[in-house]
Amino acid sequence: MAETGTYTTLMLDVAKAFEVIAALVFIAGLIFAFVISIRAWKRSSGAVAYRTMRQTFGSAILLGLEILVAGDLIRTVAVAPTLDNVVVLAIIVLIRTFLSFSLEIEIEGVPPWRRGIVSGATMMKKAVKSSEEAAS
Repeated sequence: MAETGTYTTLMLDVAKAFEVIAALVFIAGLIFAFVISIRAWKRSSGAVAYRTMRQTFGSAILLGLEILVAGDLIRTVAVAPTLDNVVVLAIIVLIRTFLSFSLEIEIEGVPPWRRGIVSGATMMKKAVKSSEEAAS
């Protein structure tokens, strides 16, 4: 019985670690987006800086949401795999998926199914590249 309690505690700690990592991604993403957009603003116009900020921070939010889903999966599957918890997890994943699609449409301007699959890191790279091109 002690092993079950230890396992549950460990998995809860792992899930909490994912939540902390997601929060750090949000904070680091905001700082990174701010720095990149200031750089774009100095080199070009405010419109480019605004677009860069939205794309970069939106990408960080997408990554953070994916990490939060991973934490929720660990908590539900490894800690308390009851039918109620699985239903709650399904609802959370649906809401976060909807948020991810909405953010991708905001960032890219087209629905995800109308373009190739693009990761959050690729979108960040694109935002940085466009801010550098605007400076040239």
